[in-house]
Amino acid sequence: MTLWSGRVEGELAPEVWAFLKAEDAELLPYDCAGTLLHAQRLHAAGLLDDDELAQATQKLAAITADDLDPADEDVHSAIERLLGPLGRKIHAGRSRNDQVATAHRLYVQDACDEASAAIRAFGAVLLALAEAEADTPMPAYTHLQRALPITLGHHLLAWVEMLERDVARFAFVRSQAEPSPLGAGAVAGSTLPLPAPPNAMRNTVDAVADRDFVLDYLYACATLFVHLSRVSEELCLWATSEFGFARLPESAATGSSMMPQKLNPDVAELTRGKTGTAIGRLTGLLATVKGLPLAYNSDLAEDKQATFRSRRDVKLALGALATLVGGLELDRGRLAAAASDPLLLATDAAEALVREGVPFRDAHEQVAASVRAGTFEPPEPSPRIGDVAAAVRAAKERWGC
Repeated sequence: MTLWSGRVEGELAPEVWAFLKAEDAELLPYDCAGTLLHAQRLHAAGLLDDDELAQATQKLAAITADDLDPADEDVHSAIERLLGPLGRKIHAGRSRNDQVATAHRLYVQDACDEASAAIRAFGAVLLALAEAEADTPMPAYTHLQRALPITLGHHLLAWVEMLERDVARFAFVRSQAEPSPLGAGAVAGSTLPLPAPPNAMRNTVDAVADRDFVLDYLYACATLFVHLSRVSEELCLWATSEFGFARLPESAATGSSMMPQKLNPDVAELTRGKTGTAIGRLTGLLATVKGLPLAYNSDLAEDKQATFRSRRDVKLALGALATLVGGLELDRGRLAAAASDPLLLATDAAEALVREGVPFRDAHEQVAASVRAGTFEPPEPSPRIGDVAAAVRAAKERWGC
């Protein structure tokens, strides 16, 4: 069923129909919610009676994906079909332009809540591990070279900090998706006396043209995956024989079809790989939107699959990583051995000279000369990263763990 068949005589060519038909089934519950909001506006304007509103409310609540038909052009036409004669009445005062924008905004709000919950669940796993390993020594790295001594708990808290910013970012995106485009119609509203929806957008042209909230969502997903990719890269390194800091749990690793000894970090590698895809979805939609005149154009339909797939990837990646990290078997001996490298205390030696009144650059050169000559003698370690256990407790309080 199409909503524009009154204008076009006959049927579309099969290849045209196959190209134009929307793959938007995931929007169905959100479009039902938006349709109910619109029905309530029609009722408030006296354009639906009490029985019609009750009927619409009941029917919309009962619609499921099983009710979709391949002959439906999109979920909007499906809902109108499923509402029967009432559906033909409910479309008064709106267009698919403001209808899809409304449904997509509701979808993104839900997706942001889901992402935040999944991030928090992964964060709770990290915080539990950081608490257990608050005092476990390990080297910090710069340029992938051993740099200074820290603890594993302190390092894990760096991962938590990234995720904490991600939670804030998804909260911002949710707020950007909350304004309602209902009432904008195709582009310039309606002559019907419909009340404005709560939190209505100010400009009807912008209401149907805006996809900033989708771009914000894809940016939040891409940034999250960049963070998860950095975590994954470290997990891959730690699980190598060369580092040997951790052994992968067999519940979150795979083997080789040829080499019997292998235990592969597929979860981490796939997360790292999906990061490129997440970035591509963002840049792809940016390229789409940048060339569009106001207001609505069918090019904007490209925002759906990018959003749907990003939501799925975020949920699955975070769940799998939580299992992977939660099951790591740490080799504290290897971590301690790496952290006992005497050269990790070269900066401490230079700062000890500074405390004696030596200018830092001179101290730096003296210590560097002893390193080159092989005569460097490490000083006693000095505190430098604070109370890690207290930092973990503070993070758990912020996260509500």
